[in-house]
Amino acid sequence: MTNCPYSSTNIKAAQVDLDNENVHWDQEMSYGQYLTLDPLLECQNPVSGEHDEMLFIVIHQASELWMKLCLHEAYGAAKHIQQDNLRPAFKMLSRVARIQEQLIQAWEVLVTMTPSDYASFRDKLGQSSGFQSYQYRELEFLLGNKNAKMIEAHRAHPHHYNHLQTVLNAPSLYDLTLQLLSKRGFSIPDSHLQRDWAQPYSASPEIEKAWSAIYRNTGDYWDLYELAEKLVDMEFNFQRWRFSHMKTVERIIGYRQGTGGTAGVNYLVKALDLQFFPELWSVRTSI
Repeated sequence: MTNCPYSSTNIKAAQVDLDNENVHWDQEMSYGQYLTLDPLLECQNPVSGEHDEMLFIVIHQASELWMKLCLHEAYGAAKHIQQDNLRPAFKMLSRVARIQEQLIQAWEVLVTMTPSDYASFRDKLGQSSGFQSYQYRELEFLLGNKNAKMIEAHRAHPHHYNHLQTVLNAPSLYDLTLQLLSKRGFSIPDSHLQRDWAQPYSASPEIEKAWSAIYRNTGDYWDLYELAEKLVDMEFNFQRWRFSHMKTVERIIGYRQGTGGTAGVNYLVKALDLQFFPELWSVRTSI
């Protein structure tokens, strides 16, 4: 039988030499210094002594870092939409959707925690809850889910409270999008161009009609059509995140009340009905 050229007798172990690389052993700024790793890695401080509390802390801290990047990109996209400069906005909105995938996957790690694992340290959390995440609330306000009452959870922290008031009273990403449609010649009601931005958004048949024209004439309005789909991607992923959150909570604590005082799973189920861009969903039925 002919010897196989790939048989073990014909393969010589490759000699990998890493000693001759021009490594900068002395750095003016190291990797750890650039990323401020020392203080970052000192932020994980379990209070219970239970093994699984570290998982709980790291998952939530990592999620807050991803949300910080979501906000950075979403604000950038909002600025470009306001300026009718959509190509950079598309890149930023696409990046938000990719970040959301990371946020969704975080629940897949957290569900390795069993009910008894969580129960071993849950009482140490006191009344702290993800419901109190000021970055999450800011992201919802920025995208358009305005609910002034939610700010009250942050009243004891003036810096965050005042910032959320500012975001609440500013046009959302969707408000800016509708202003752009108006500039492009679409008939957008004055009630949706000049309004109290702190109030919840109400869907409009006229705005659905504008989106319908865009979806029916994609060749004429390709950039607006692409913008619409980027927004839908983002809301779709937001809903996937909410659903994964709800099922994770159900899996770990069942229907117990949340540490922050909400009804837990029942509260999260209600949140699944919230929408940021209602006409972009209703238009799908009429096209």
